[in-house]
Amino acid sequence: MEQILQDNRKIFAFMGSYLNHAPDLIGEAEIGEIVQNGVTAEYAFKLLLAAKFGLDILKNPGDKELFNHYFHPMIHLLDTGEYEQNPYYRNIRIPAVRIGGSELKYECYKPFEGFVFNDIQQTAEGRQIPQVGFFPAEFKYPAVLEQGRVWMTVTPNEIETMKQPVAEASGRVLTFGLGLGYFAYMVAEKDDVDSVTIVEINEDVIRLFKQHLLPQFKQAHKIHVVHAEAFEFARTRLAQDPFDYVFTDLWHDVSDGIDLYLQMKQVESQHPGTKFSYWIEKSIRCYL
Repeated sequence: MEQILQDNRKIFAFMGSYLNHAPDLIGEAEIGEIVQNGVTAEYAFKLLLAAKFGLDILKNPGDKELFNHYFHPMIHLLDTGEYEQNPYYRNIRIPAVRIGGSELKYECYKPFEGFVFNDIQQTAEGRQIPQVGFFPAEFKYPAVLEQGRVWMTVTPNEIETMKQPVAEASGRVLTFGLGLGYFAYMVAEKDDVDSVTIVEINEDVIRLFKQHLLPQFKQAHKIHVVHAEAFEFARTRLAQDPFDYVFTDLWHDVSDGIDLYLQMKQVESQHPGTKFSYWIEKSIRCYL
């Protein structure tokens, strides 16, 4: 078990450095050279990334074992067409506009740029495997920037990590955190969802959503946006106005999500009759 913990730490250190500092480390030309030898682009990507991390999977048995345990289930070549067929991508158009410190626009992943696209996968033996994807071509995605920094997006990561909450939601739904309205859009489309209440504290984001996105929602009549702080709303409104399903998406990633997650779990304990779920909960729990 100690070896697995060491391997987990090593992989997280490798991937953290790569994704935060050089996500475009792998180039199309390098991939092309290796693919000529009869391997897939996905496998070529894995080989190149391992080499750039300094792993020698041919001569070092430990490096080879690490590669086999982690890189195969960790790196994924994604299909642009699959995501472009997502209902939100097909039906919602993102204008380039700014309100206050919030800017709405399209950002993009470059060909072979790596990014987290799903929750951390935990194996029965305790290995924690990040889920990293890349596209073979440029891929555009909607984003909200705050003071020039990407803050809210609808990427494959949001699409994959919200599949279960979207499938579970029914009745009167409450979501803490608006973002670009992806969760609200997807659940509002469901026949078994009666209403979607969104609690959001950022007035600029609310204005962007109401002016430019909500009018494009076919089920906009189901959606009600409340300008409030999430925990204040939970303290003052949840007991008086119960919901069937509560989804929390208040954080940017695991690093700023743990404390907020634990706070909302306390709220959950006070409402045993309501189903709660949390964005990237599987990843957050890997750090607890």
